[in-house]
Amino acid sequence: MTAAPHLTEVALIDHLTGRDDLTVDDLADLPEDLRYELIDGRLVLSPNALPVHQWLSIRISTAIEERSPAEFVVNVEQALLVNRRNELRPDVVVLREEAAYSSPVLASDVPLLVEVISKSSKKFDREGKLAKYEAIGIPSYWIIDPLAERVTLTQFVLDSDGGYHRLRHTDKLVTVDDPWRITLDLPAWTRRRDRLREVSRGRR
Repeated sequence: MTAAPHLTEVALIDHLTGRDDLTVDDLADLPEDLRYELIDGRLVLSPNALPVHQWLSIRISTAIEERSPAEFVVNVEQALLVNRRNELRPDVVVLREEAAYSSPVLASDVPLLVEVISKSSKKFDREGKLAKYEAIGIPSYWIIDPLAERVTLTQFVLDSDGGYHRLRHTDKLVTVDDPWRITLDLPAWTRRRDRLREVSRGRR
């Protein structure tokens, strides 16, 4: 259970909310367990993710980690420094082991990012974050969409000119070779998602 922020932390959050001129330095005293992103100078607070969203993030990170070289670490909801006015928190991040004691991590330490689409993030993950990750040179960006009829993977990789190229879009069992050999069982994830929908007692 997440502890309630202290009164001084509540006052700090209230002071920062609504401004559009913030930098990463302004966020240094925010609670470590607060779910937020800094987007174009605005503090954006995020609700706790649904269990199905977190389950899928874990499945993805497990698949990536299965054949991961020892010099990389796979993490979920890792803060990433884009620039002074943008600090994002992708659902799954692959980072070099040298960055394991740093947060936020730098783009130069990240070969792969994954965002899992939610209803509130769909447009920004597909457009806004795509542009920001492209601008800082993240070599590979995946979008996993559990809101589609079947769970899908869209894989973007940087071209030699520094722009993203959509390499694949699929809902099949797929094996990718970048940054190493990774198998994603999208049909199995779809079946499990559908089962969870059937039995869910959730209100959202």
